[in-house]
Amino acid sequence: MGATTPSVTMGRIILFEEKNFQGRSYECSSDCSDIHLHLSRCSSCRVENGCFVLYDRSNFVGNQVFLKKGEYSDLARVGTVTGVGAVALDTVRSCRLIPMHRGQFRVKIYELENFGGQMQELLEDCESLQDRLSMSDCQSCTVLEGHWLLFEQPNFRGRVIYVRPGEHKSLRESGLSSVSKISSIRRIMDVC
Repeated sequence: MGATTPSVTMGRIILFEEKNFQGRSYECSSDCSDIHLHLSRCSSCRVENGCFVLYDRSNFVGNQVFLKKGEYSDLARVGTVTGVGAVALDTVRSCRLIPMHRGQFRVKIYELENFGGQMQELLEDCESLQDRLSMSDCQSCTVLEGHWLLFEQPNFRGRVIYVRPGEHKSLRESGLSSVSKISSIRRIMDVC
């Protein structure tokens, strides 16, 4: 037999105007920069395949919540229920599909904005930047491979910032989130 190519599962999320999957709905299989073009509000969702990040502002900025396959009957409570992105989203304005990644994970994190200060390269999760790397914060990063979640508190807790491959010169000024400090970082692996 010849070599086989692993199948790639497309992401799919269904967004509902009302809690408990009621009201009008909008199905999405890719990024959506402004959900309000399709729905007047978004109060619940069902992630049927893949992983998504929901944002409380248009164009993928603001507070974020990471969601994997499952049902979320009340998005105003989802962050506290999942523990990933532990901020309630009173409104959902955009969503981003996280592409499946198989292979190496590699990120360079910097203590200061514009890739300044102490730099560390990570290939795996880090539950505490302070304890493991003696870094007080991460204010910029370059994602070389894979997709990562940066957390406000140690042990992958608190508010979250999703970063994808590329340079991120200022995690706070770019409007990504209201996270005050980065304390831990995790790879987005096979859960999607």
